[in-house]
Amino acid sequence: MRIIDTHAHLYGEEFTQDIVDVVARAKEENVEKILLPNINASTVDDMMDLCHRWHGFFYPMIGLHPTDVDAEYESVLDRMETLLNKENAFVAIGEVGLDYYWDATYYKEQQTAFKRQIDWAIRYDLPLMIHSRFAQKELMQVMMPYKDKGLSGVFHSFGGTKDDAAELLEFPNFMLGINGVVTFKKSSLPEVLKEVPLERIVLETDAPYLTPTPYRGKRNESAYLRYTIEKLAEIYGASVEEVAEKTYQNSMKIFTRLS
Repeated sequence: MRIIDTHAHLYGEEFTQDIVDVVARAKEENVEKILLPNINASTVDDMMDLCHRWHGFFYPMIGLHPTDVDAEYESVLDRMETLLNKENAFVAIGEVGLDYYWDATYYKEQQTAFKRQIDWAIRYDLPLMIHSRFAQKELMQVMMPYKDKGLSGVFHSFGGTKDDAAELLEFPNFMLGINGVVTFKKSSLPEVLKEVPLERIVLETDAPYLTPTPYRGKRNESAYLRYTIEKLAEIYGASVEEVAEKTYQNSMKIFTRLS
């Protein structure tokens, strides 16, 4: 069995003390690759350090998280674009997108930043790791003009309705990122996923967040993907091995630089 965690923030301070153990536990649970989405200018160095320490296990993305878009966002994007031109290690543009859950102060700026990073994906032929929260309508408005531009990627941490899923899956080269939320007692995801083919799903943790049951409330890590896989196997009437292998293949299809 082989597994890819397509979205984990293991470079964060939550893992500073025991990252060696976290990696070991992930490998024991058949996790072969972990993809690291960037957040802002301050996280790049720690992320790249992890990728250098475990070359061929961790893979970096580059992007500016929507909640980190502020008055200085253009200069941050300039620096990231310089890195993109210089460094060939990035496997995706991410974590990028729109988030109006807590604060919509930079409503327009988030969209402008997102469009610029979509342009990077096209120019550098990289998939997108898209974060969207309280922004389905705006996400569709921004992305529709790019529908025939050959974009690919993942709609990270999908937790929407059947209608939301149908809209997102109209983008043929995109997957839905499914994490521990699917194991939560009151989650509507199991019902929604009955309308989503397994061929359109990838696994993620979003560690240290969104820890699956039975560890909900504790720090998440890649080893816990097994609980998400077990729940998906139940939903799809498949074996754990089938879910792991299919989502592995889906991930390799999107993140072409992994091969």
